Amino acid sequence: MAKYKAYPEYKESGVEWLGVIPKGWTISKVKYLAPFQVGWTPPTKNDANFIGDNLWVNISDLKDKFISSTAKCISDKAAKEASMDITPRGSLLYSFKLSVGAVSFAGCDLYTNEAIASFLDRAQLPLSYLYYALPIFIIENASTNIYGAKILNQELIKNSFLLAPLHSEAEKIANFLDHETAKIDNLIEKQQQLIELLKEKRQAVISHAVTKGLNPDVPMKDSGVEWLGEVPAHWEVKKLKHVANIIDCKNRTPEYFDDGEYLVVRTTNVKKQSLVLDGALYTNERDYNIWTERGVPPVGSILFTREAPAGEVCIVPAFTKLCMGQRMMNFICHESDYTKFLFDYLTSDCLKRYIESEAAGSTVSHLRVEQVYNIPIVIPPNSEQKNIDEMVGVIKSQYSRLIDDAECSLVLLQERRTALISAAVTGKIDVRDWVAPDTQDVEEPQEATA
Repeated sequence: MAKYKAYPEYKESGVEWLGVIPKGWTISKVKYLAPFQVGWTPPTKNDANFIGDNLWVNISDLKDKFISSTAKCISDKAAKEASMDITPRGSLLYSFKLSVGAVSFAGCDLYTNEAIASFLDRAQLPLSYLYYALPIFIIENASTNIYGAKILNQELIKNSFLLAPLHSEAEKIANFLDHETAKIDNLIEKQQQLIELLKEKRQAVISHAVTKGLNPDVPMKDSGVEWLGEVPAHWEVKKLKHVANIIDCKNRTPEYFDDGEYLVVRTTNVKKQSLVLDGALYTNERDYNIWTERGVPPVGSILFTREAPAGEVCIVPAFTKLCMGQRMMNFICHESDYTKFLFDYLTSDCLKRYIESEAAGSTVSHLRVEQVYNIPIVIPPNSEQKNIDEMVGVIKSQYSRLIDDAECSLVLLQERRTALISAAVTGKIDVRDWVAPDTQDVEEPQEATA
């Protein structure tokens, strides 16, 4: 924030987290500055309530700055029976449950559910300013539940502190933030696109290595699998069931214990080709023995998720005893030397293409047991398997560094955006003299004085 100047004078706010505020600003509460109404949900037992043309906003609809369409609509009858007035176009919608702090403007007249507060244009401060200020000030008044999540209700919102600059000054702050956050958002979008391109490129390079080999001059043959295409002529093409023992889970859930010693691997524990222990659940010895009747997943074998989503894989580590929860499978290669290559193959986009071919246009990402058994795989000679695995390791390492750097840049941009908004709406920077770049002279950055 060094390029922005500070206000010439400050005073104590009397609010610990807020500290000092510009001398000319006042501090009040939301209930005195910004009236709001809360939505409602029509009786869900009557499906006819949700067949109509009246837009009805859920939390999931608060994605873009302006809302002009919703996932659900309600009937004229339900709208007439509403326990709230219609939310007029231009109102500011604020989510105070689940996705706390999500904000959007009503792009047209609409209704909302009971998790959304609609701030109306009767507010003493411009809604364009409140769009940036409310998510910062109201969240400070939230309480937390036993899981540490932020929770709000109407009384907490009404009694939240809110800073009030002059109306014209608040408009200037909103215009400044509109312009500056748009620039940052553009950079964020480009950074996100770069990350996706890097991931796609990584998958494409790995897929080429595990399906075409490292010799560009080798004779090729038709694999007999449409999505797989040609493979080196001296490679074998088989089904997974012919090269590995495939162990399915028991398809029911063991009992979990806070003091359990045995990890129950669920689909949520298999991410980014690793076993993730965040949120891990454990069972006791009795259930562990029952859930490993088909065998304990051997160290070095492959864990595979069949649903939610399908196709995540990781290698069984040596540090813990584990059993498989629902929708998990274990691949134990007949030849242990083939495991590394199979893992590379499964982490390429070959598995994704297979799932897409089996889905037949469906968006559901899951595989039946027999579909897993019949996954087409390729088998190069052992020496090539080793060389390809080494190459894939290099590729993954190179792209991981590039993706990590890009993700770090993305986090910095997001942090800068948040910090800029906070500085502007709490008066840490003075933007009263700011004008849009297309009408202002180029000035030297000014150092903050406070």
